[in-house]
Amino acid sequence: METSGSGTHRSGPSAERSELPAPCDLVTVPARQGLEAVDLLRHGSGVGPVLHDRTGASLCFLVPPGTADAWDVPGSSCTRTDGRGLVLGADAPPVEDGGWLVPPHTDTAVTDPAVLRAALGQAARTIELADSYQGRRQTR
Repeated sequence: METSGSGTHRSGPSAERSELPAPCDLVTVPARQGLEAVDLLRHGSGVGPVLHDRTGASLCFLVPPGTADAWDVPGSSCTRTDGRGLVLGADAPPVEDGGWLVPPHTDTAVTDPAVLRAALGQAARTIELADSYQGRRQTR
């Protein structure tokens, strides 16, 4: 068990939940591009919580509030939550028919929008390259 100098308990689920941001915006992307971006972010500067829908069609990255005001990445959308009932916690995701791909944790509370923008761009280029390679293999 870890405690701070003041004797305040700092470990366990309640400490993690108390340090999560509220509210936050949600960047929604196609699942394939989102999964590539998650891999890139995990190996880079870090990824915040990420939601998935149960159909496998999309992922939602939690980003700081205000991100939606300037979000302009093609193929994605950013939605303001404005505190409309989005409650974060590792136990239950804040959306119906979804779950956590990357659950909330304290080392990266939300994904940095600039870093996410770069990872989504790199993911799109990777997918385009892989698809063009597959097309060439099938024509031979």
